Amino acid sequence: MAYVFRLRQWELRQLSAVHRVSKPTRAEKARRLGYKAIQGVSIFRVRIRCGGRKRRLHKGIVHGKPRNQGVNEQKHFRNLRSIAEERVGRRCGNLRLLNSYWVAEDGSYKWFEVIMVDPQHNAIRRNPTSTGFASPLTATVSSAAS
Repeated sequence: MAYVFRLRQWELRQLSAVHRVSKPTRAEKARRLGYKAIQGVSIFRVRIRCGGRKRRLHKGIVHGKPRNQGVNEQKHFRNLRSIAEERVGRRCGNLRLLNSYWVAEDGSYKWFEVIMVDPQHNAIRRNPTSTGFASPLTATVSSAAS
């Protein structure tokens, strides 16, 4: 199994940071989170660089008290999964976020798959089980979350 993961990570590293995939890598997880193989529902895979956040400073100079002198070991407030969701939302402004899940990781990157729904698609609008995506209330909630 470790060999399969290593091969998959090599394949994922060759692809762009945000790309659309035809089917989910973890089908059972995607279906538990609401994915259905119908038109209007798409999956994007996102690569996020791991590690802490480095403070952006000119020449690494911090003016102030010693407690604020840190440059390298800054912690980001948000987790990497929410950053992945935001990047897909920025790229695909017409789609709505449904959910996301972890796919793989190595020493440098983490990969997440983000499930997106097209609320204007007729297959979504006419489906009684997914009518919540086309309602105006969901638009404000999903745009605030992303």
